[in-house]
Amino acid sequence: MGVGDRRRFRDDPQGYLGELRRARPAGVIPLPWGGWCVGDADLAHRLLRDREFNSDRSGFFGELLPTRAAQVEVGRAVRDFLRARLPDYRAALAAAVAEFPEVTRWPDAATSLVHRCLRDLLLHPATPDATRRSADRAVHGGVVFRAPRAWQRARGEVVRARLLSAVGGEVARRRGHSGEPRDVLDVVSRAVLDACPEHAGERVVAEVHLTMFRSIVAPVASSLAWAVLLACLHHPEGTRWPWPVADVVREAMRHRPMVWMVGRTVPRPTEFGGTAFRPGDLLSVSPYLLHHDERHWADAEEFRPERWASPGGRGPYIPYGAGPFTCPGASVADVLITDALTALVTGARLTVSGGDARAVMVEGAVPRHFALRRLPEPDGTSPRGGGEP
Repeated sequence: MGVGDRRRFRDDPQGYLGELRRARPAGVIPLPWGGWCVGDADLAHRLLRDREFNSDRSGFFGELLPTRAAQVEVGRAVRDFLRARLPDYRAALAAAVAEFPEVTRWPDAATSLVHRCLRDLLLHPATPDATRRSADRAVHGGVVFRAPRAWQRARGEVVRARLLSAVGGEVARRRGHSGEPRDVLDVVSRAVLDACPEHAGERVVAEVHLTMFRSIVAPVASSLAWAVLLACLHHPEGTRWPWPVADVVREAMRHRPMVWMVGRTVPRPTEFGGTAFRPGDLLSVSPYLLHHDERHWADAEEFRPERWASPGGRGPYIPYGAGPFTCPGASVADVLITDALTALVTGARLTVSGGDARAVMVEGAVPRHFALRRLPEPDGTSPRGGGEP
């Protein structure tokens, strides 16, 4: 990848990917940093759903869990716990938004808001203060989101190591607890023990918990920030949004999906999209490219939440992946994002300054920094669409 490519990728990673597809509109696209991207919707459907490419473990957990069944059990257990505790999340949202400053710096404010409202679900209040403080430091310390600079990443590794040590000690302390799960750590400990008891050591459980911690906070916060930014940029300042909140969220996740690439490893020699591949080659699908394919989406480059109000004009929509490895928590994540945006717009009007719709790559495609001003509605009412359960 040359200097010019690196600069274009840094300045606008999604735009750069679009350039690569325009240069090779059919089949598969060679990526300058290695691997291939599937640019065709039908080929992407095959890659993400066919058993040939989806019979092994997901790469989401790395080598932490030994089987696909164990991965599925852990993911579903965490999803079910969060779904059952949505009333607690909503109550925390109401309290947090009531204290929201008039002007906040995003996307950091989104990360803080989401973590604050999930904090007691990730590690319940009876967890030792030192462990909870370690988790708090991880949120903005280069652990939940990868830091951009080398010295920040080095500091993040120190924060990560301390958090894993603290959580590992908490796992040991909780051994034998048999009541209802109190937080995600309880859920992960039991799910790992049930699915693969030989892998249920304190360190492994702590690593799996951190993986879930990051996979909950980062995409919810980033998608919330994109929804706020894009809706404000595409509507007259100081006026009420005309769209239902859920449609704003769907369109934001179509227009600027956080997930950069969804990859599959080629298991055997095969021909795909007119190109021969060897075992071990990496084929990827870009949700951004599929979501901006003019052959399947009407006005694909436009941010139009109203497209979700009626059928037709919509194409492949995979913000959480697709096929056997679709994120098991997708439906709950949608609720977490929609509830947070609903809380922000209810009784208030939002405006942004310094907004830029180009993404930066920080653990996925996230917004650049912008300022959000949140002012009460003059008549005390809610904007249209300001609330979906």
